[in-house]
Amino acid sequence: MISKTLLEIRLNSLIDLRMFYFISLYFRLENKESHKSQEIGNLIRVYNRSKREEAESEPLNLYVEDEKGNLLAGLIAETFGNWLEIEYLFVKEELRGQGIGSKLLQQAESEAKNRNCCFAFVNTYQFQAPDFYQKHGYKEVFYLQDYLYIRQRYYYQKNL
Repeated sequence: MISKTLLEIRLNSLIDLRMFYFISLYFRLENKESHKSQEIGNLIRVYNRSKREEAESEPLNLYVEDEKGNLLAGLIAETFGNWLEIEYLFVKEELRGQGIGSKLLQQAESEAKNRNCCFAFVNTYQFQAPDFYQKHGYKEVFYLQDYLYIRQRYYYQKNL
């Protein structure tokens, strides 16, 4: 016959074990980009859109490829209401300084104007492209100083 105390210990251990099993089954840490992280990004975008003023939201993505279809540069953005929000602008390092980024930005701004956008917004790090955006008429709205290991993070906007 099992004593009441021993039975309680076994039940508590079983509950603890089940809780641990539940956590290890449903919570997983990933230290890499995956389809799940992209899915989370999409879910938060859908949620954010549901909370803001009614406005048509549309992706605005531009790509530069070579003749074999290899990606060389691109701009990933979204227009909503009267805003263009630039999420990423990338040019392969060996192609920088040739005007590709400027052309991508100009094309995105032109298309945003066609969609009745009046403003553009972007954020960038100190080691990325603050001078690039300033050269293209973007004004600093604010910045985060001593942002982790990269020093400053800048937020810019531009009247289109």
